[in-house]
Amino acid sequence: MGAGQFKITGYSTALFSTWFFIEELGLLLDAGDGVSASLLQKSRKIKQVFISHADRDHLTGLLQFNQLNARPGFPIIHYPADSGSFPALADFGGKFDHHVQLAVWEPLRPGDEVVLKKDIRVQAIRNGHVQAPADKSKSLSFKVVQMKRKIKPEFADLEGSEIARLAQSLGRNFISEESQETLLGYSGDSPVEEYERWDNTPILIHEATFLDDSTPMKEKANKHARLDEVMEMVASINIGTLILSHFSSRFSPAEIDEAILRECKKHKLQIPVYRLLPGQLHRDILAQDPINA
Repeated sequence: MGAGQFKITGYSTALFSTWFFIEELGLLLDAGDGVSASLLQKSRKIKQVFISHADRDHLTGLLQFNQLNARPGFPIIHYPADSGSFPALADFGGKFDHHVQLAVWEPLRPGDEVVLKKDIRVQAIRNGHVQAPADKSKSLSFKVVQMKRKIKPEFADLEGSEIARLAQSLGRNFISEESQETLLGYSGDSPVEEYERWDNTPILIHEATFLDDSTPMKEKANKHARLDEVMEMVASINIGTLILSHFSSRFSPAEIDEAILRECKKHKLQIPVYRLLPGQLHRDILAQDPINA
């Protein structure tokens, strides 16, 4: 499966609601208000949900989503392991709508991998949005990867028939090794941190709550990204497509678009850049024209 085949629908406005649905994977990234009302019957396609952190704009859609879709073993809801909000929400939901006890709640720690399909996994990555001790996990980013097998370098020049003979006699692990290819990255709410985290990512969904350093940030508040920092990072690594999200509603669509185009020009970015404007539902994002077309 190539990343370009993904049909991504989402809504993201800082403080109010954020969620992204990747239809081909039956995957929901975060679950803010309105996810069920927007997807309607398509929400039934969601098998696994990954919640980045416990801010209410990323999880309050779970109550309605579970009420409509919970069935034996589904959905599977993954959440940061040390965030007490999720067990509390699971307990409340089970009492409020008894049948949603069928949903599965699974804690995640950085480095954990979850199988979506036979060869596709989601990896959990610690981020700095919620400040926590090093041994605690309260805020996560996610990476969707595809596992592949490739011929070991020492056998790369052999004919196909010889490779097949060796695989039959010695086993495929003897002549090949497992590798992974990133398909999609999702920052969740997170400041820009290690650039290499997202290097070689075909589709990166990254928050950009603020446009630049002119907006003061509360020192003790959860940490967010600025558009100028995100664009500087993207210009420094290999990204195929960028989807910008989680803009503050204090900015108008015109201000956001002007800032994005200014940053694209500054960094000479040639990749497609899409954005989710505050208050707007965006269906099949990659089928639209990028802002910098």
